[in-house]
Parts: sequence; structure tokens; C-alpha cells
Amino acid sequence: MLGTIIVTLVVGIIIGFLGKAVAPGDRDNIPVWLTIVCGIVGAFVGSYIYYAIFGVADNNPGGDMYDTSKGIDWWRHLWQIAVAAILVVVASTVTGRNKSRV
Repeated sequence: MLGTIIVTLVVGIIIGFLGKAVAPGDRDNIPVWLTIVCGIVGAFVGSYIYYAIFGVADNNPGGDMYDTSKGIDWWRHLWQIAVAAILVVVASTVTGRNKSRV
């Protein structure tokens, strides 16, 4: 249980900061804790969307939503980062912290 929490936080940090890095313009001025939340939610939602569209690869018949192919699934991670970037933009807009509202 503790291992799952630690892995989730690490993945949230990485995906959140990558999503923040690819967010367009000055819309990424949000606190670190909100970036991590966007990363965690982006990782889960991105994985779900990827699994719903593409399913499990033929070379991994026993896979599930978090194990869609053998090895590292780079496409799934790109979906996670894209969802996190969208969430960063939404969070910035909702919190009123984007510089474009001047």
C-alpha cells in the first residue's frame, strides 16, 4: 500500500511537470501541489483513455489498463502528459493564475 502511494506521487510529479512544461503560453502559473494533482489525475485519465481507444497489444494478452504492452509504453505516457497539460491549463484558468487575464 505504501509503495503504491509513493509510486503514484512520483508518477504525478513527473507527469505533472511534463504537462506543465508543454502547457501553452503563460497558463502554467499554478502551485506545485496543484501541478502534482494534475499529474496524478492526468496519469489515470490518460491511461484510461488510451486503454479505451487502443486496448491491450497483441503481444501482451494478460495485460490490463496499466500494462497495455510489453516493455515501456511510450504512447500511453504521451497521452498522460497531454491530459496533464490540459488539466494544468484548466487549473490555471479556474484559479485565476494565468497571466493572459490581465
